[in-house]
Amino acid sequence: MKIQDGRTPEEKKTYSIIVAGTDRFMSGWGEAKGGVSYAGWACKYKDLDKVERWVHNRSDMKRVRIVGNDWRPRGIGHTHIYVVHKNHNALK
Repeated sequence: MKIQDGRTPEEKKTYSIIVAGTDRFMSGWGEAKGGVSYAGWACKYKDLDKVERWVHNRSDMKRVRIVGNDWRPRGIGHTHIYVVHKNHNALK
């Protein structure tokens, strides 16, 4: 599993909760060729409800769940963790 985490070491302390989902569009090809594609949005705890709602409302996400900093999916595929900064669409 290739894991791409967009957070800096400092951001991992404050953006420490992740709303993760299985990307039904990206799974099986590109970086996830032959496997599954996961996406996670790291946020501050105070923003969790908004971020979770935003991810649930995305048509490309299934199996949406809340995970911690130690989330490391296994198997063949690709995982990308994005940071939900204050101007992110999930917070609008």
